[in-house]
Amino acid sequence: MKRVNAVVIGAGAAGGIVAKELSTAGLSVVLLERGKWYTSNDCRKDDLRNQRTTLLGNAFGPPDEGNPRVWVDGKGISHIALPSEGDYQNNAACVGGGTLSYGAQAWRYLPQDFRMRSTYGVPAGSSLEDWPISYDDLEPFYVKAEYEIGISGDDSATPFRGPRSRDLPMPPLPVNREFGILEPAAKRLGLHPINIPMARNSIPYNGRGPCMRCRWCCGFACEVDAKNGSQNTVIPIALASGNCEMRTECMVKKILMDDRGRAHGISYFDADGRLQEQLSDIVVVSACAIESARLLLNSKSRLFPAGIGNRYDQVGRNLQGHHYTGAVGYFDFETYDDIGPGASIAVTDYNHGTPGLCGGGMLANEFIRLPIHSLDRLPTNTPRWGLGHKHAMRNYHKRTIVVIGPTQQIPTEHARVTVDASVKDKWGLPVARLQGNCHPHTFEIGDVQARRAQTWLKEAGAVDTSLMTSRPEVRPELIEASQHQAGTCRMGNDPRSSVVNRDCQIHEVDNVFVIDSSVNVTNGGFNPALTIMAVAYFASESLVRNWKGTGFRS
Repeated sequence: MKRVNAVVIGAGAAGGIVAKELSTAGLSVVLLERGKWYTSNDCRKDDLRNQRTTLLGNAFGPPDEGNPRVWVDGKGISHIALPSEGDYQNNAACVGGGTLSYGAQAWRYLPQDFRMRSTYGVPAGSSLEDWPISYDDLEPFYVKAEYEIGISGDDSATPFRGPRSRDLPMPPLPVNREFGILEPAAKRLGLHPINIPMARNSIPYNGRGPCMRCRWCCGFACEVDAKNGSQNTVIPIALASGNCEMRTECMVKKILMDDRGRAHGISYFDADGRLQEQLSDIVVVSACAIESARLLLNSKSRLFPAGIGNRYDQVGRNLQGHHYTGAVGYFDFETYDDIGPGASIAVTDYNHGTPGLCGGGMLANEFIRLPIHSLDRLPTNTPRWGLGHKHAMRNYHKRTIVVIGPTQQIPTEHARVTVDASVKDKWGLPVARLQGNCHPHTFEIGDVQARRAQTWLKEAGAVDTSLMTSRPEVRPELIEASQHQAGTCRMGNDPRSSVVNRDCQIHEVDNVFVIDSSVNVTNGGFNPALTIMAVAYFASESLVRNWKGTGFRS
C-alpha cells in the first residue's frame, strides 16, 4: 500500500478529531476502525438491547464474542469475560466510538482536576499526580471542541467552574419536569443548579436539526442526528478533505518498528481477515484506554521487548473509570414526563472543597427511563416477582427521580491492563488482562456523594429514598472502567512514571503518539468526553506544528 504521513488507530472521540486536524492540515491519513460505521437504522430502539444492556449483544460492537478479555478478582483468580458480559468493561467499537450512543454530557474539568496532587497531597497507596498541562493550557481547545462538535447548555449560574473565554454555542434544551422539582430544592440547600452542557443540538446547528426529545437516548444512536459525536462532525470533514481514507472492520496487530527505534507503520487484519501492512511516517494510537495499552504491549520488537513505551513498566498502569453513586427518590406524585434525554439539571458544588475528602464529583438527575431500568430502582422491600412486583413497577415507574454522578477515582498503579498470552482473540492476538481496583478512599467519597443525593431528593419532596452505593461487603472486585475508561498511558514529564509527554508523544519513540483517554492523569468528577476531545485538539496542534518543521520525517 502507498505510504502515508499518518495512521490513526481508532475512529472514536479522539481519533476522529486527530484525523480531521491532520488531514485538513495537508497530511495524508489512513483512519482505521475495528468496528463498523453504524447508523440508527442498524440498531433499532429495542429496550432490551443497547450499549448499556449487553446480555442480548452489544448494539455498537464488538460485533461478536471473538475478542474476550481476562479479569482477575480480589482473590487473584482469573476469569474469562466475553464482550456481552459486564466484567468485560466494554466501550463501543464502531465509527464514532462511544460518541455514537453516549449520553453526551459535555463537561469541562475544573482547574483543580489538573492539580489533584498539589491540591490534596498523595493518599497512601495511591498514584495521584498532577497533569503536566493546566486548565489554562486546555481552555482554548475546550472552546474549539464546543464549537466544532457542537455543545448546548448553560453553566453560568455556578461559581464552581473554570474561566471561560467564550460562552457555549447553543442554548440549553428546554427543561423537563424533574428539573422543575429539583431546582428549587437545590437552591434551598444553598447549591447552584445548572443546565447540563450537552453534545446535543438544541437548535439547528452545523446543518443538522435539533433534538426531538425522545426517550431512547443514552445507549442509543440518534435517529435525527442531533447527538454530536465524531462520526457526524469531524470525520466527514476529514474524508471530504481528500487527504483521509477510512477503513472499517480492521484490527491492528502491532506497530512496526525499524532498527533505529522508530515506527514505520502498522500491520492489521482487514475486513476479510487478511494480514496487511500500512507504512506511515507517524502512528497515532486512539483505541481507548484498554485497547490502546493492549496494542502497545503487543507491539514487541528487538528494541522494545516489553512493548512500545513500556521501558519502565508504565503502560497499562493507573487504569481508571468512574465510581457512580447516588440515590433514588420515591414521590407521591408523578415526576417523569417521558421526555428525553432525561438528564437536565446538575450541581458541581461537591467536586472539590470538602474537608477530609480528596475531590468529589458532579451530581445530576439520571438519563432515560425505560421500564427495564426500573427493576433496580424499586424500594428495597419490593418482591422480585409476582403481583407485588407488578404493582411497584406501576406505582413507581413515573414517580421516582434518580440523582447520581461520577466520583473522581483515586488512581493506583496496581489497577492495570496487561496482556494474557495464554488467551488469544480470533486473530490470534493476546487479549487484555484487567486487574486491580481504585483506591479505598474513592468508595468513601462515593458514600458521601450518595448521601448528598439523598438529601437533595428529600428536600425536593421524596417520601422515601434508597441509596445507590456499594456496601463494603459487596463492593466490586474490579475497577469500573467501561465507557469512562482512562489512565493507562499516563501523560507526564518523567519517563519513569509516565508513558507520553505533554504532547501525547511516547517518550522513547518520537513518531508514535497516544491520543485518547489513556493519557488522562486523573479522570475528573465528570463525564470525560469533552476533555478527551480538547486533549485531541491540543495534541493535534502540536503534532501538526512539529510536522511542518519536519520533526517526524525519516
